[in-house]
Amino acid sequence: MTNRFEQLPRFLAERARLKTLGPAPVLLAHPDWESPAPVVFWMHGRTASKELDPGRYTRWLRAGIAACAIDLPAHGQRRDGRSDDPDQSMDLLAEAVGEIDLIVTALGQEEGVLFDPDRAAIGGMSLGGMVALRRLCDPHPFACAAVEATCGSLTELYFPSDGRDAPWKVAHDPDQVASLDPAAHLDGWRPLPILALHCEADEIIPWKAQRHFLDLLRQHYRSLGADEQLIEVKTFPQTGAKFEHIGFGRFSNDAKNAQTEFLARHLMR
Repeated sequence: MTNRFEQLPRFLAERARLKTLGPAPVLLAHPDWESPAPVVFWMHGRTASKELDPGRYTRWLRAGIAACAIDLPAHGQRRDGRSDDPDQSMDLLAEAVGEIDLIVTALGQEEGVLFDPDRAAIGGMSLGGMVALRRLCDPHPFACAAVEATCGSLTELYFPSDGRDAPWKVAHDPDQVASLDPAAHLDGWRPLPILALHCEADEIIPWKAQRHFLDLLRQHYRSLGADEQLIEVKTFPQTGAKFEHIGFGRFSNDAKNAQTEFLARHLMR
């Protein structure tokens, strides 16, 4: 056991392993390590690590769902100064998007169908959610997705169309933002079930920006004849969390349970 495992609840620690898959350190957790289980590829937010929020993984395991929690570039076991610099977030986003397929492939090579590739989801919070949303704009193997406290319209987030001040005073290159903006690449998005959790008072990623993206996504689903009800949204007016952004505060249990129910509904067949 490492210090990282000692920080985890016993139920999770007994079912978790630390590995490196492709370029990334990951925390793998499996309900029994014997039979195939669906898996969620999960990415944390900026300045955090894959061990964050073990209650999330514990709920998944109890529902029969495995976890592959990924340290984003410059975070966790490969932490460097870029994780603390919000100006670096677009570079880290681009790097992380390019790693996902390497991690998925490496997991299959090491564990076979123990982590069932036909029942895989992708998700993340904040920066990790941006990575997940951008990856979904290109062909992918995922059956569903779950994101929270994030935004899929990066242009609206960093350069608000209504002239209001952006929440982060960062010097992002508009061309780089456009190249990574999920809202600008929806032509490649295949309709799939997705759950978006958000606090309407979020001070870091305003709900208005994410709501704009979800409206665009619904329009995209309708244009393809897909059911826009595949897009599920749950918001909280206020939670008491830090910056109304991290962990949903007093509604943390509600948010985690809603996410687990969504994943089980779409992965446990």
